Amino acid sequence: MAPKKNARDRTATPTAAPTITAQETASTSSPGPASSSTVKSPANKGNRANWDDVLMNIYQYYTKETPQRTKLIDVFLSFLVLVGGLQFLYCVLAGNYPFNAFLSGFCATVGQFVLTVSLRIQTTAANKSDFPSVSPERAFADFVVCSLILHFFCVNFIN
Repeated sequence: MAPKKNARDRTATPTAAPTITAQETASTSSPGPASSSTVKSPANKGNRANWDDVLMNIYQYYTKETPQRTKLIDVFLSFLVLVGGLQFLYCVLAGNYPFNAFLSGFCATVGQFVLTVSLRIQTTAANKSDFPSVSPERAFADFVVCSLILHFFCVNFIN
């Protein structure tokens, strides 16, 4: 443990260069005196490595354990997020002159996203106990019928 410092022992140090404490010099592997070079904090490097490991584990688990059907639904969900974002960006940058057209398109995207999330929840094997009477075929048929109804209303709203 580093010794406590008194107020009179403190000297003004520039903020650009980090200070090296006795504990940091003892933990370095070089036997020579402390140099004036910048020392990277091992806590930040370790923290970044931990996040990289966590994200890599999540990605590997997702690619190994997720069925191909669910991956396809996830790709469609990301496509819907991209389309909704582009529509909103276009509305902000170019204006929303036919506002009902923007509103209809954006509502169609959001509605389709909600229906697709519902399909993903109903067809995931981990949620089978929550939907015992719903087969994947019935969930897809419900998805198609609701999508047709949603798009019928959106097309009629455009005028």
